[in-house]
Amino acid sequence: MFRPRIRAAAIAAAALVVLFSTRAVRASCGSASCFLVTRSDQGVENDGAFRVDLSFRLVDQSKKLEGSHETDEVLVPAIDFESREIEPDHHREIRTQNTQLQVDLAYGLTSRVSLVGSLPLYVERDHEHFHEVGTPEEEFSNADGTSGFGDVRVGARYAFLVGGRDLLIGTAAVKAPTGAYKLLDHEGAINEPTIQPGTGSWDGIVALNYVHHPFPSPFEWFVSGSGRFNRRNPLDYRVGDEALVSGGFNWAKGPRWVFGLQVNARHAGRDDYLGEGVPSTGSDSIALTPGVRLHTNEGAEIYGYLQLPVYQDVNESQLAPRAGFVIGISKSF
Repeated sequence: MFRPRIRAAAIAAAALVVLFSTRAVRASCGSASCFLVTRSDQGVENDGAFRVDLSFRLVDQSKKLEGSHETDEVLVPAIDFESREIEPDHHREIRTQNTQLQVDLAYGLTSRVSLVGSLPLYVERDHEHFHEVGTPEEEFSNADGTSGFGDVRVGARYAFLVGGRDLLIGTAAVKAPTGAYKLLDHEGAINEPTIQPGTGSWDGIVALNYVHHPFPSPFEWFVSGSGRFNRRNPLDYRVGDEALVSGGFNWAKGPRWVFGLQVNARHAGRDDYLGEGVPSTGSDSIALTPGVRLHTNEGAEIYGYLQLPVYQDVNESQLAPRAGFVIGISKSF
């Protein structure tokens, strides 16, 4: 159960989503495995311009938590889709490493409207756990990871405000169930929903991002947030809704280098199966994310971000991220 203070923070975060939403880097992920970062430099493209962004990201999910405290053991349930039931304390989790290669595309339809899309070309979950916990058959397994193409997002971005010092951009997108969500484990059963490349559901995403640049200062600051509203997939499983709120600043060191620091807060709701809450899903987290961008002579931009969790609170016990990073390159044509 959420503590009253955490519940209030989650409600406040959800309210802020209406005011400030982000274009965040995120995967189709479980309750605690997403990498979050606001790209404050990405607005609408010029009329007829086309931007390609290729990125690689990794999240090491190996911190064992019970609530907000570290624990020695993480026991999580399994979903038996054949029997249509939740099996509590089914296996003991050790580590999950989430990696993803993604292409983001944007096309300037007008001076204020851009069409956008995200294609997770390759999503991999390396998963280590003990199964058959508490029985004579208990054994370690690292053979139940999954990999494949992820869930595609398509949408549109609109510049509500474009000025010399201010930028306000809204985004609306749909996540399509293009990634596999019924991959099997080594025993031939459908694997855990939270480590599948896709979720199997059609989901909606809304976003706003505000950036203020006090000219001629080399600093800019931004606030943002987003909401993702998930539907139930054909297996009757639904990933919990998600709310993100971010804020930070960037500092330009000459015409080529930009250094930044941001704070990212995330609330992930509890998953449910057949209308019943799934134990060991849902979390709240806050992370510090330093980053750097380099503008090359060829007009491309190379960037990197390192995410360091400073606060995490999970429902029941779960694996949580220790750190994550993303590196990428983008260019407009």
